Parts: sequence; C-alpha cells; structure tokens
Amino acid sequence: MGKLAVVAIGGNSLVKDNNFSVQAQYEAVCIIASNIADMVQEGCEVVVTYGNGPQVGFALRRSEIAHDVAGLSVSPLVNCVADTQGGIGYQIQQALMNEFIHRGVNKKVVTVITQVEVCSNDPGFQNPTKPVGSFYTKQQAEQLMEDYPEWTMIEDSGRGYRRVVPSPKPIRILEKDAIKSLIHDGYVVIAVGGGGIPVVKSDANTYAGIDAVIDKDYATSLLAEKIEADILIMTTGVPKVCINFGKPNQMSLDRITVEETKRYLMERHFLNGSMLPKIEASLNFLKKSGTKVIITNPQSLKNAVNELAGTHIVKL
Repeated sequence: MGKLAVVAIGGNSLVKDNNFSVQAQYEAVCIIASNIADMVQEGCEVVVTYGNGPQVGFALRRSEIAHDVAGLSVSPLVNCVADTQGGIGYQIQQALMNEFIHRGVNKKVVTVITQVEVCSNDPGFQNPTKPVGSFYTKQQAEQLMEDYPEWTMIEDSGRGYRRVVPSPKPIRILEKDAIKSLIHDGYVVIAVGGGGIPVVKSDANTYAGIDAVIDKDYATSLLAEKIEADILIMTTGVPKVCINFGKPNQMSLDRITVEETKRYLMERHFLNGSMLPKIEASLNFLKKSGTKVIITNPQSLKNAVNELAGTHIVKL
C-alpha cells in the first residue's frame, strides 16, 4: 500500500468563469479527476474531500426563491449541505471512475455521505463567518441586507461581498471507521464533502442536523489525522502560498517549516476566508500526526507530489 494522501478540492475551483451550471461544474471536476488519477498512478492511496461554499449558497437561495415565488417550503441549511455533498460527490465519483476506465486502471471509487459532529455551544453559531453563494458588489450587498435583514454579508478577501453562515469547528467524523475500511479494501474514497453534514449529539446519544456549514479545510485536517494519512494536500486557486500577497514585495513559498509557518501566521500574512483556514488546518494536522502538507492548484498535483511544485510545509 502506497502513501495515503488526503486531497481537498476547493468549492470555488469547481466554478469556472462565473458559469454556475451543473455541466460546467462537471467539466471542472473532470479536469481535477485527471490530476487525482495521476497521483493514483504514481502509487498514492487517495481520499478526496471537497468544499461546497458556492454550491450550498446557491441551493439555499434557490430554496428561498421557490418559497417566495411559489410558496414551497424552505430547505434548512443543513439539508442544503447534504444535497450538495451528494451532488458534488456523485460528479467526482463518476469522473474518477471514468478516468480510471479510460486509463485501464483497476481502481474502485466510492462516495461516503459523511456526518460531522459539532458542539451546539460553538461560538461560530453566534458569529457567522463562512462565505456561501455568489460574490456581490458593495451596492448589491447593501440592497440584499435591506431586503433580507436576517442575512449577514462580509467583504471576502478583496473579491467582493458574500453571505456568511455559522461555521462551527468539527469534533468527530461519524463515518470514520467506514472510510478506513474502504481505504483498506482499495477504494479511492470521496468523503467529508462540504466539511461534512453538521450534526449535534443529544443526551440520549442520538444525532440531529443543525444549520451550519463546517469549513472544509478544518474537517479535512481532522479526517486526515483520524485515518492516519501521510500527506495532506489542499488545492486552491494559486500554485503556491505567498506572503505579502498583492504587494510589491509578494513572495511565493516553496518549502517551509512548521515554525516558519507559525511566524508568518503571527505576522498576519494569511487572510480569513482565503488562505488562513488552510494554514491553521495544516498546522493542526502536522501537530497531531502528519508528515507533510502541500498547498497548490489542482493542475499541479502530480508535480507537487513529486516535490516539483506547490508549497510544502514540513516538520524539521
């Protein structure tokens, strides 16, 4: 069995040129699937996770419009998370399956609908921070907040304004043992989509969904720790992590230690809603169990695994 790598796909990377159609998303998924298949052919065992920020926002908005226009019941946010987890997972599973068939690779693929436990007292429920849905101009955001007073909108990393929802931290992945068994049986496993479906545990040890969107990077880091992955790979829109981003002295990072990463974090080089969750999740993974984290764009995956691309965060 080769090294076990957990690969996280960003939800925004599945939206190309502001085309939000299902077909356009599948085309983006197929490109990423080809890069993941490269890793498998390089000898890696792979678990795939993925974000759903834009998609869950669209699902929630569609539900609200259907209610306003036709009187249909509004789907709770947690159900929108589950719906998009299944829909995106299906596309990744099919694209990977087809990619392996085309290459003559005997590899099985399965998607696990994944519930992730959170704490009902998590401060994230009182302070919404997770961006979902489309980007808006300041004027559009102000109009939306006037039309929907219950919405919270924030400026998202210089890219525009977005609606934000509660984002509690993940505590436990309920389907962890099933995921481990499938890996052992030789499957490429797709799991923890959209950060997982958030659930809370009752005093009777039963579970119920709760309206929130868990950050995919934190949930992925927890999964990687619990399945004892060797490498955590986070894909994003840039080939490497940068410090002084957007400034004249911007510098990309090739290979950095945990201590260097902590220093850059303290110097506030990483923005919330952008690189910050990835850096924090990376450090947590390396603190608990991992040996390396790679951050890069999807098209650089194969080269990144061979240490020819991406930012590599390593222990000394």
